[in-house]
Amino acid sequence: MDKEFRRRISRGREVLERKLAAGEVVYGVNTGFGGNARYVIPSDELAHHQQNLLEFLSCGVGDPLPAEAVRTAILLRANALARGFSAVRLVVIERLLDLLNHRITPVVPRFGSVGASGDLCPSAYIARVMSGRGEAFYKGCRVPAAEALHHEGIARLDLEAKEGLALLNGTTVMTGVGSIVVDEAAYLFRLSLGALAMAAEALGSSPDYYHPAIHMAKHHPGQLAVAEMLNSLLFDSKLVVPLDEIRGRVQEANRRANGSNGSHGVAAAGESIQSPYSLRCAPQGLGPMHETLEQCRTVIEREANSVNDNPLIDPAAGEVYHTGNFYGAHIARAMDGLKLDLANLANWLHSLMALLMDDRFSNGLPPSLSPHVGVYQGFKGMQIVHTSLVTAIRHWCAPSLIHTLPTEQFNQDIVSLGTHAALTAMDVTGLLRSAVAITLLSTAQAIDLRQGGGRLGAGTRPIYRTIRAVSAFVEADRALDRDIAAVSGLIDRREIPVLNG
Repeated sequence: MDKEFRRRISRGREVLERKLAAGEVVYGVNTGFGGNARYVIPSDELAHHQQNLLEFLSCGVGDPLPAEAVRTAILLRANALARGFSAVRLVVIERLLDLLNHRITPVVPRFGSVGASGDLCPSAYIARVMSGRGEAFYKGCRVPAAEALHHEGIARLDLEAKEGLALLNGTTVMTGVGSIVVDEAAYLFRLSLGALAMAAEALGSSPDYYHPAIHMAKHHPGQLAVAEMLNSLLFDSKLVVPLDEIRGRVQEANRRANGSNGSHGVAAAGESIQSPYSLRCAPQGLGPMHETLEQCRTVIEREANSVNDNPLIDPAAGEVYHTGNFYGAHIARAMDGLKLDLANLANWLHSLMALLMDDRFSNGLPPSLSPHVGVYQGFKGMQIVHTSLVTAIRHWCAPSLIHTLPTEQFNQDIVSLGTHAALTAMDVTGLLRSAVAITLLSTAQAIDLRQGGGRLGAGTRPIYRTIRAVSAFVEADRALDRDIAAVSGLIDRREIPVLNG
């Protein structure tokens, strides 16, 4: 934090102290919280009032949030307080940074926030650790917070007026989780396009569906971007087939059929001058997700750099603003929208799997991608698991924002559920990771059944090779759970190359 930040933080604190010295009533500082705002707190109880806030809100339940989500929330809280509108002392921000720099990660239960006055309950668990209470993950162990602080030589923080409220009252947990979700979703999206391109190669589809002229006529930037990525993935592929060639084969098949029995109709089973929608309409169907990801990034960046607690202390004007910047609707709406796109992407992968597995539609591939049909079942079980995952994704993608309920003495009579939206979106990306892994394994199997590993496109070739480095071709049936886990691990570590876009 440079000198300007420090001056701004000090000025905000000075404004608050002048207001309190003059006997001015400031919400949450010398009043009760929420529905108890009508009660005035004696001046000698102000520090205890802030410490007590951490106690009655430490009632979360559920498994701990991932460490990266908690660390992101800590960073964003420090960033919000450093704007100088929260009237905290500099030491409060320094303690937040100490947790990050010394890798002391508070244990924060999953359930407890309704995203209305921000993330009160989960943020209380972070603030308690700064005060030497609660538990933290430290050096691979779950330990008392006081022990972790002591080992790192960090003094416990004694909160003063307003500081507890400033630490708890805000959107930084939901925003932190949301930032992780958007980053993960963007990678899964690009990787899914890689799987789609490999499926197009395995099925002998055409790259002509992604010609720029088609998508320029529609005008949507996401559609254009997806078409461009698919063209890049399939560049120099020897497995996809120009539409002119497919059209010629269909016409020849018709000619032979008409010549042999005098009837009319296509004789080439499974071949058509148009591929199914999951291949032909990928830019039109998945382009909206590209645009959603861009919109979500904008929302996350705005929220991450906002002042989102209440009240705000304006260090320049010397005013106190009682407000509602803690309300998490922007994050809730962004995450709910992204969940719809994640479900649509899962549906798309499911359709690709159906084409690959069914010999009525797979253009000559054996049923269930088994090289020895009947004796061995190939990827039959994999498809069933894939369907199970996609069903769960669709179920978990229900919107959160609309499920508001009044709470907290009707002070929070409508709530955003932004944290719920962000966490369920995180759950969905975890399921989608496994669904993408199964799709990649299936497309690699189909490519090998075509003996096409050496004829892949410039963008699909490195994806195929990375998959084959951890999972061999399935000649005879074997347990494939470890293969799924191996590819999911590659995805989690971002080790499968994808195109940026």
